[in-house]
Amino acid sequence: MEDFEKLYKEEKKRRQEVEGENTIIKGIGNNSPEMKALQKENYELKKELARAKEDHQYDNLVHEKEIEKLLKKF
Repeated sequence: MEDFEKLYKEEKKRRQEVEGENTIIKGIGNNSPEMKALQKENYELKKELARAKEDHQYDNLVHEKEIEKLLKKF
């Protein structure tokens, strides 16, 4: 019985250490320079996409007005 308790405590200690190390590794990964650079790039790409969508909508409005003008002439 004592052997079982000893093995259980050792296993529990190892598991807790591994969980702690895993948490540290995940934390470092999210805060690494590479991850921060990728997050910044992602943010910039999202802004660029939003601007492109706005430009596209504006162009569509301009074209619709031009078409309406042309149709009124006929």
